Amino acid sequence: QVQLVESGGGLVQPGGSLTLSCVISGSIFSINVIAWYRQAPEKQRELVASMTSSSETYYADSVKGRFTISRDRAKKTAYLKINDLKTEDTAVYYCNIDVRVRVSDETSRHWGQGTQVTVSS
Repeated sequence: QVQLVESGGGLVQPGGSLTLSCVISGSIFSINVIAWYRQAPEKQRELVASMTSSSETYYADSVKGRFTISRDRAKKTAYLKINDLKTEDTAVYYCNIDVRVRVSDETSRHWGQGTQVTVSS
C-alpha cells in the first residue's frame, strides 16, 4: 500500500524556520502531484503548496515567499521548507500525493497522518 509519513513539526517561535519531510513508501508507477495541506483549529484544510511531475509549483498567497516545496526522487521524500514562521501558520500539516499505482490504474490520492506545527512566543 502507498503510505506517507510526515515529520519535522514542533513548537517554534515566530520568525523561526522548519523543514517538514514526507517519506513516501509502497509501489508506485508514477507520481502526478505532491502537495502540502494544513488544517488549523476551526478551519478547513487548505492547500498551501504543490508540485507536479514536471516540477511546476503552486503556492497559496498566504505562504508565497516563505514556503518552498521540493522533492528528492531518489529518497522518495517530499519537503516543505518554511521560513519566517507566523502564529497564523499554526496547524497540522499533511502531505498528499496523486499517483498511479499501476500503469493500468486510475489515479488515486493518498494522505499522511500529519505533523503538528505550533508557532508561539
